[in-house]
Amino acid sequence: MLGFKLAVVVLALGLSAVVGATVSVKDDVGATVTLLQPAKRIISLAPHVTEDLFAIGAGDLIVGTVNYSDYPSAANQIERIGGYNGFDLERIRALKPDLIIGWATGNPQRQLDQIKTLGIPMFLTFSKKMSDVPGVLERLGELTAQPAGAAKAAKQYREQLAILEKTYAGRKPVRVFYQIWDRPLMTINNTQIISDVMRTCGAVNVFGTLPDLTPKVDVEAVLAANPDAIMTSGEPGVKSDALASWQRWKNLSATKNNNFYLLPKDSVNRMGPRLVDGARAMCEAVEKARR
Repeated sequence: MLGFKLAVVVLALGLSAVVGATVSVKDDVGATVTLLQPAKRIISLAPHVTEDLFAIGAGDLIVGTVNYSDYPSAANQIERIGGYNGFDLERIRALKPDLIIGWATGNPQRQLDQIKTLGIPMFLTFSKKMSDVPGVLERLGELTAQPAGAAKAAKQYREQLAILEKTYAGRKPVRVFYQIWDRPLMTINNTQIISDVMRTCGAVNVFGTLPDLTPKVDVEAVLAANPDAIMTSGEPGVKSDALASWQRWKNLSATKNNNFYLLPKDSVNRMGPRLVDGARAMCEAVEKARR
């Protein structure tokens, strides 16, 4: 009888441990994501998600990711399951993930709906502000049993962001046109995170009030807006003519002062831990334009 009672106690403790391992967090669209135990096999559906996971010490849990997940270098060794044009659902199923992490505005809804049919827990990210990023890191830390790594990465990010905000607060506003694509000509509105980077630097997005997240604009609209500076991003050390066409408009304020800036590739485009580095580069460019 004593042996039976002991077995019952051991079983109860075991069940308690399993129950205690349950993880439940809310994602960026307000959905509750619950795992019976921390994730061990993850598929990342966005480059910034891959960076997030490596930053908190969970990079080795990624079994599949998407095209352009190229940072850090170890991410290049992870199997690809597709990209913006579509995902390989059979490959995703074969990799047996216990968690999929997607991008609410970067992954087409149709594709996300298809993945949901697989019945695998999905956490969606959508940081609208720079200050949202560390919270994502912390929640991913919970989902992957990496709270210490997540806390460290989040702390470093918040400290760097605080320095930038303190440094550039109250400075003279600089009106900026941020070009994300040249053919067709595209920019971003105020709900896109790059606009919050601008705000941190004391810059104003000249097309911030447009309704679309990444609106198409024409040359005439840019000329009418007459920005103080024009920016885009590109490969460091590689000559780019992405902004060269604007220099023919001699009456443009940005042209008069030669305020054309090429920021490091992906530095402000990805809502991950390197965003503060990109913000620092943008703030330095904005300060040059300000002077």
